[in-house]
Amino acid sequence: MARKSNSDSGDAAANPGRLKQIALTYKMTRRSDPKVGLVIAGVGIVVFGALLGIGFLIGHPVYLGILGFLLAFLAMAIVFGRRAERAAFGQMEGQPGAAAAVLQNVGRGWTTTPAVAMNRSQDVIHRAVGRAGIVLVAEGNPNRLKSLLAAEKKRMARIVVDVPVHDIVVGDGEGQVPLKKVRTTMLKLPRVLTAAQVTSVNDRLRAMGDLMSNMPIPKGPMPKGMRMPRGGKTR
Repeated sequence: MARKSNSDSGDAAANPGRLKQIALTYKMTRRSDPKVGLVIAGVGIVVFGALLGIGFLIGHPVYLGILGFLLAFLAMAIVFGRRAERAAFGQMEGQPGAAAAVLQNVGRGWTTTPAVAMNRSQDVIHRAVGRAGIVLVAEGNPNRLKSLLAAEKKRMARIVVDVPVHDIVVGDGEGQVPLKKVRTTMLKLPRVLTAAQVTSVNDRLRAMGDLMSNMPIPKGPMPKGMRMPRGGKTR
């Protein structure tokens, strides 16, 4: 009985935390998307109403009503998630270190190291290592980033000559990748390394050291709940 009581206490403590997180996310989303509440409610009403109407037509309003309620809740959750994600990216757009925050959520199998290279103008390069090889994600002035990327590739070439290196410049210009598409772009890269090779590459890069590892990333206002990743943390 004691074990059950402890479990129930843990669930009870967790639920308020989840509800609070949802509430904070909603408030953050509403600041940049004032109509989010109306849109979510509208989606739920339309889905539930459509299923309930079909239920009356075929003579099973109770069954279709229950199904409609469940599907309406699912549709509302999906719409809310997408609009919340869009709002979060909107708030991060243009903020120093935003790309590093995105890399934190790329997924398992990736090791991210923020600010492996930086110049005085605060143009910065972050590094991610995964089955696709090495991905250098750069944010800042595109013209200055060319030389910064070239220097970082040259520095790594002495250690990882046999590993593919991809570079992504964050931005909305030609040849650049919007912040919200960085994760998708990375996940679409072909996987060419085994898990053991990824570990070996990480070890070699770690032994090489990062010139900027002791320098802080330039900070700016970030949405609540967004945390900058620590160097070498595997996601």
